[in-house]
Amino acid sequence: MLLATAKLPALARRRHDMRLRAACLLLFAGGCSMLLAAPESIVEFNRLTGIPNLAAPVFAATMTAFSGASLLLIINWRPAPPQQTLRASRLCVAVYSLTILAIFLLYWAGSAPVEQVALFDVYYANTAYVREMIVTSLATQGVAMMAASALCWRWSREVHGSLRAGLRILAPAYLLIVGNDVIRLVAVAARWNGHDLDFLVDKVSPQLVAPSVLLGAVGFALPLAGPRVMTGARAVRQLWQLTPLWRALQDVPTPNAVRAPLSWWRTSPAVLLTARRTALYDAILALTPYCDPAVREMAYRAALREGDDDSSAAVTADAAVILMARERQRAVPGQPQDATLGSAWRAGDLISLSLALASPVVRNIHEHHVPSQKAARHA
Repeated sequence: MLLATAKLPALARRRHDMRLRAACLLLFAGGCSMLLAAPESIVEFNRLTGIPNLAAPVFAATMTAFSGASLLLIINWRPAPPQQTLRASRLCVAVYSLTILAIFLLYWAGSAPVEQVALFDVYYANTAYVREMIVTSLATQGVAMMAASALCWRWSREVHGSLRAGLRILAPAYLLIVGNDVIRLVAVAARWNGHDLDFLVDKVSPQLVAPSVLLGAVGFALPLAGPRVMTGARAVRQLWQLTPLWRALQDVPTPNAVRAPLSWWRTSPAVLLTARRTALYDAILALTPYCDPAVREMAYRAALREGDDDSSAAVTADAAVILMARERQRAVPGQPQDATLGSAWRAGDLISLSLALASPVVRNIHEHHVPSQKAARHA
């Protein structure tokens, strides 16, 4: 219900948005149903209203509203011609509004003087009008949930990613609600024939409630949160892939670059990734005047001899040039290569460069040339 309240400002701005209205009704009805499902809430509600068993038709009405809202949301969620969606939406609203009205009319027409907290359906299974209220409520809920499950499963074949996963989770969630309705109807029908299957309502039916609620929550949340989670996971993976290059270049002086310190625990992975890429590009730009085309040509030919294709060999050569430029900058910081030679060199994709640092070609060139550069620095 808190989520439904949070949606009220948006609903006020977009009163004609059927999808938003269905979502708000779904959240509100779901919250009310969970509240009224608790035995303590039922007793307190009946006590406050002073009407025995009034919680029963109210709970039935909220569950019917939840079922209709679920079906309505799926109808408006699934892409379809606007006129077809509008007709189906109006039919859904009309049918379930009339059902809710019928539930209250049938309850007032019947008689349910003895309070029943857990066994209302079977206790009043043979009571005129109340019996019809129970069957109407359970049947319309089951039809809506079955239709919603079928729509979710059918639609899931047309989409991919988190939306498909969410729909595949919603389909069995709705089927669990259908199963709950069927179980309760079986117990009611048993009373009609003089049999006692009350344990189905008292023991079996409650076992389906928690899984259906959990799966429903995950199914609706996954398409909303899935893209964000995937974006964050992709950024984390790329940050990890850039770690070798970052360790190699993090100490490269970049006097003209402005870097704001970012706390990893307070900054989103996407922002951290952007900052890391920017810092790496700044470092590579600072090393460009120190790049030696001869090193690149040597590394390129060595990578080809190792069996790399042309593009992989080019990335390996770029990685070797970067490491050697870093060492040259450390050895002779004030004596860069000819600027025309450095500016002709361009870095490729940062992740490819980072992964190429593990190449044996890069390690061999670095191991053979660094000692001579260190000797030149100490000379």
